[in-house]
Order: sequence, then structure tokens, then C-alpha cells
Amino acid sequence: MRILLLSVLLLLAACQSQPALAPLPEWQSPLGREQTELGQIIDLRSGAHLTAEQLVTRLAKAPRVLVGEQHDNPDHHALELWLLRALEQRREQGSLLLEMLASGQQHLADEVAQQMREGRQISDLPKALEWSNGWPWALYGPIVRHGLAQDYGLRAANLDRAEILTIYRERPVLQGQASTAEAVQKALLAQIRESHCDTLPISQLPAMLAVQQQRDRRMAEQLLKAPVPALLLAGAYHVRRDLGVPPHLADLGAPGSAQVLILSEVGKPVTAAQADYVWYTAALPPEDHCAQFR
Repeated sequence: MRILLLSVLLLLAACQSQPALAPLPEWQSPLGREQTELGQIIDLRSGAHLTAEQLVTRLAKAPRVLVGEQHDNPDHHALELWLLRALEQRREQGSLLLEMLASGQQHLADEVAQQMREGRQISDLPKALEWSNGWPWALYGPIVRHGLAQDYGLRAANLDRAEILTIYRERPVLQGQASTAEAVQKALLAQIRESHCDTLPISQLPAMLAVQQQRDRRMAEQLLKAPVPALLLAGAYHVRRDLGVPPHLADLGAPGSAQVLILSEVGKPVTAAQADYVWYTAALPPEDHCAQFR
């Protein structure tokens, strides 16, 4: 009885020693706020509903965490920054990798991080990083600033333009069985066609597929090089267990080495084949990106 009581007291003391997490950010997107699904965090393997703190506790134990976002949803960026800070409270962060930084920007990120550690003021951070206008700074700026201010800095996870053009002109042979499986490549081709509104000539599809998969391969390679625990922020398709970085990790000899969390708008279900966890957020108004092509 004394042993049981002592165990309970030790468990309670351990729980109380954990610092309290910051409140979750308020929803910014306008739609889906009346849906019961909003804010739910689900363990897709078991179907269990988790609290934000339970999710952080689980992810803090993983050597690599992949977070998938919808690029234009402000709630996803707010939750990513909240999650990064929460993980930093639970263990020492090893590295932060961004799809939004290309290999050619790594030296700039390193230089800026060093200047910030020295206390130097940078008047125009996007210019100093040669930040691409394709990634809205208003959305990405807060997490970039936070990452640069930490000892681990930022790591580029994407190909640069010159590398992409080289792949497009001469497709490299992708090594491995998981990433080259017919089901994987067929699904990615369908996604490429859909995302380009079925306007791409058929002759361009193999090159587009090669670029997509070489991006995923680069992210996997960078994850394996990065100090752990590592956190990758990328588009949802890039982190999907069935199609994105995880098959490449398997081909590089590190299967099952990452936990995948997808941030998804309410009404856009995520399955256990795609991720370990899903966090349902408020939604943006639907936008018909293909209207201009009709």
C-alpha cells in the first residue's frame, strides 16, 4: 500500500513539474466555427480524442515530427508556432526545418541567425533571407522570427530553383521501393493534374512528378541530417504517410522514424493511412482556383 501511494505521489509530482502550456490561439478563419469537429485532435490509429497537452506529450517523445499545413490558412500557422513553443517547453528542440526555405537560402538563414544572436538589428528580415513572395510573410514571419532567435536556427528543406529546373530537364532515377510504388506515383500524378486544373500537357506530367518526389526526397534527407528532435513544417501532401516524406524515409533506411500531424480544415477528413494525428481547424471560404481556365 505504501509503495502504491508513493508511486501515485511521484506521478503527481512529475505532472506538476511540467510547465503550463500557453493558451491556444483564437480561431482566425471565418468558417466552421459552429461544427462540433472544430478543434478536435484525433489519434487516427485508435480514434481517441486528445487534448492539446496530450498531443504535445506524445509528440515530444518522437525524434522527428512532420506537421502538414494548408498554406493559406492563418490558423495553421498560429497553431504551428504554438506547437513549436509547447514542444520547446517539454524537451530541448534540435532543429526546425521549413519547406519554405530552399537550399540556396541556407547560408542566409545561418548569417541572419548569427546576427540575431549577437544582438544586431535586422531592419528588413524578408530581404535578408531573400524570402520568396510565394510564401506570404504575414503568415510565415512569426515562426521564422522565432526559429531564427533560437540556438537551433532554421534549416532549409526544399530544392532551389536551379535544382528544380535541372530535375525538370533531366529526370533523375529515384531509388527505393516505397516511394516508387505504383500506387504512390499514380496518386501523386492525380494530385498534380487536379492542382493544375487538368491543364498540363500529358508530356509534362512525368517531369512534374519527378520534381514533387525529389522535393520529398530532399526533405527526408534533410530530416535525417538534422539534429533531433527535429520538426518539419510543410504542405499536407508533403508529410502524408502514404505519399510524401515518410516513404522516402523508409527508402533511406529510417522507416517509422517520424510522427505525422496534419492540420486540416473542418470538413476535410484525414485518414489513418495519411497521418498519425489530425487537428481540425476553422476553414477559409472555398476558392475556385480553376475558374480562370474555364
